[in-house]
Amino acid sequence: MTSDNVTNPFASIKIPEYRNLLMGRFVFIMGLRMMGTLVGWWVYNLTNDPLAIGIIGLSEVIPAISLALYAGHVIDQSEKRKLLLRGVFFYLLAAITLIFLSSHFTSTHLRNHWIAVCIYAVIFCTGIIRSFSGPVFGVMIAYIVPKHHLQNATTWNQGTWLSASVSGHAIGGFLIAGVGITGTLIFIASLMITAFIFLLRLKQKPSLNIKGEKKTWDSVKEGLKFVFKTKELLGAISLDLFAVLFGGAVAMVPVYARDILKVGPQGFGFLNGASDLGAICSVILLTLFPMRRMQGKKLMFAVAGFGTCIIVFGLSKIFWLSLGALFIGGMVDGISVVIRGTITQLKTPDNMRGRVMSVNSMFINSSNELGQFESGIAARLLGTVRSVVFGGCMTLLVVAVTWFKAPTLRKMEY
Repeated sequence: MTSDNVTNPFASIKIPEYRNLLMGRFVFIMGLRMMGTLVGWWVYNLTNDPLAIGIIGLSEVIPAISLALYAGHVIDQSEKRKLLLRGVFFYLLAAITLIFLSSHFTSTHLRNHWIAVCIYAVIFCTGIIRSFSGPVFGVMIAYIVPKHHLQNATTWNQGTWLSASVSGHAIGGFLIAGVGITGTLIFIASLMITAFIFLLRLKQKPSLNIKGEKKTWDSVKEGLKFVFKTKELLGAISLDLFAVLFGGAVAMVPVYARDILKVGPQGFGFLNGASDLGAICSVILLTLFPMRRMQGKKLMFAVAGFGTCIIVFGLSKIFWLSLGALFIGGMVDGISVVIRGTITQLKTPDNMRGRVMSVNSMFINSSNELGQFESGIAARLLGTVRSVVFGGCMTLLVVAVTWFKAPTLRKMEY
């Protein structure tokens, strides 16, 4: 292993199978982000209630959290490629169901309230799917990429996710304005089919565990014990959990776009994509110039910066200032995502990746939906602006507590 191999920013994407994984994930995540953008806008227009946006997050997070630990056991015991393809296929079915709910036939036979309820039911089902499909993408990386390229592969993986996310958010807003909800959903379904084709090119990834070697609960406990025993991993996950939980106030972007900033669906698309666009700029820089020292402190400073940007966004009534706050917030968030992702990949043994990734998914990914629900309730109780500012202040408080209570994370370097 030469130093050139380690420092080459394109080392991991020279692997053909990894490129197929990245392209499949890019198209898949872009479709999911479009779906999230569309559903938030759709439900808010059906109900005119900010709390309804929060219920979307709750609908997805309940099954995602409930099944996460069991999903990790299943992933470690299963062939990964098959699980991945099943997940994409079921998301395609969810998109087709939403197409039916958006049709003229449904709108003439169901009241808006019941259409919203049906949308919640579909999102609940996607939460079940996500508990299995989400962690598999992370698990697949270590099966494809040599360990000495994992940091580079993790950075590319996060960059792909963020690129897809910003594309999905922004394009989703423009498609809603241009072709309507049904047309956007048809486009989403076509993206799912494309992702399925890319992922078909992957090789099978069998289990490294012997089936029946451990009972399900024993296997789940082993994964939990590993996370809680690995202090750097636990600290990074906990910090991000609470920061995203309270920083989820950006879920109120549909309310800001329509009622506060008054920029319509086009402006909604820009605002939705601003955070991810900022994050991808950070990931590009980190790919070319990887962090070498004081990653723990940089993680905490990044999360504090994110909280500050949330406060600015909450108070702003100027579109360009709001856009800038979300963009800078995305940049610092991108730094924290790369650091946490690298810690997870480097600290986890291959035979436990499914369980560890599922624990990570349960605490991190699900915190987005919990944050969305928290923001919806806070908006109902405090008002939209106060709820967003409150979320940013709580994020800063979480960083302050973590700084003093988690010295291992603060001093961490890799």
